[in-house]
Amino acid sequence: MKYFFNKKFIFCILFTILFLAIFIISFSGNCFALGDPKIVTKINDAFEDIESWILKIATPAAAVAVGTGVFMKKFSFGDEEKIRTGKKLIKGSLFSYAFILAIDLILSAIKSLIS
Repeated sequence: MKYFFNKKFIFCILFTILFLAIFIISFSGNCFALGDPKIVTKINDAFEDIESWILKIATPAAAVAVGTGVFMKKFSFGDEEKIRTGKKLIKGSLFSYAFILAIDLILSAIKSLIS
């Protein structure tokens, strides 16, 4: 009784956990073989709507940010800090917009691979 957690006991526990994990993973895909539940369909539709809204909002937001950066550079009147801020604003907005487009591309690629 001195060594309650001996090697055999730990091995049996780990083997049981591993067996249950493999059993659950292998048979979990057959639970909804007839189709997706309504809540899954609603969640998928909601995420697609959110994705489309983000893309619709991102384009004008990037245009406004780039325009603001250009005007900030143009009307800096030689102030180096405003020129640097304008350049940072232009770079940041273009990188952010490219990141949003890249995420949309990756999500559509994953969606095409799944279906």
